[in-house]
Amino acid sequence: MNDNDMNDDDIDDVMNADDLNEDLSSRGRDGLDHDGPSGEEDWGDEEFAAGLLEEELRQAAAVLDPVPAELQQIAVDAYALHDLDARVAELTFDSLVDALPVRGVGDAPRMLTFRAGEVTVDVEVTARGLMGQVLPPQPARIEVLGGPRPGSPLTADDLGRFAGDVPLSGPFALRLRTGEDVVVTEWLRA
Repeated sequence: MNDNDMNDDDIDDVMNADDLNEDLSSRGRDGLDHDGPSGEEDWGDEEFAAGLLEEELRQAAAVLDPVPAELQQIAVDAYALHDLDARVAELTFDSLVDALPVRGVGDAPRMLTFRAGEVTVDVEVTARGLMGQVLPPQPARIEVLGGPRPGSPLTADDLGRFAGDVPLSGPFALRLRTGEDVVVTEWLRA
């Protein structure tokens, strides 16, 4: 094909190809437009695009597959347990494991003892709730933690005694605040 054989459509195609080549030559090596001053790297575009994509995916997931409110509350509660100053109280006695069964007693209360350093917590769990004592005797704020529901607040008196009338179901733990100390018991199943 020589130049004389070209028609008007062929000339338009060649002109469009030239425009395309000129447009591509003004772009960077990655094929993207870089509007910044010459010599300045514009590496933020990829991060910006990734951030936009992530945000769009989050919005789509929130609409199409939202996090259940109960699961979100459990996650918040689990994070609330993350207290660097809290000491974990170890279970040292559980009547379901350590006590001898008594014949004729059908609904015996469950007796638990937790220990963290000098602090001991004795707890009796029944179908009606729980009661216990902090030793050495001292006032304390106690929170009964369990599942997706918010913790039940209890207060120990000057002798360390406390009681709660909310029956426990499922896994539970106690968080005690005595003065500046924070003690969290191991999680147990009621």
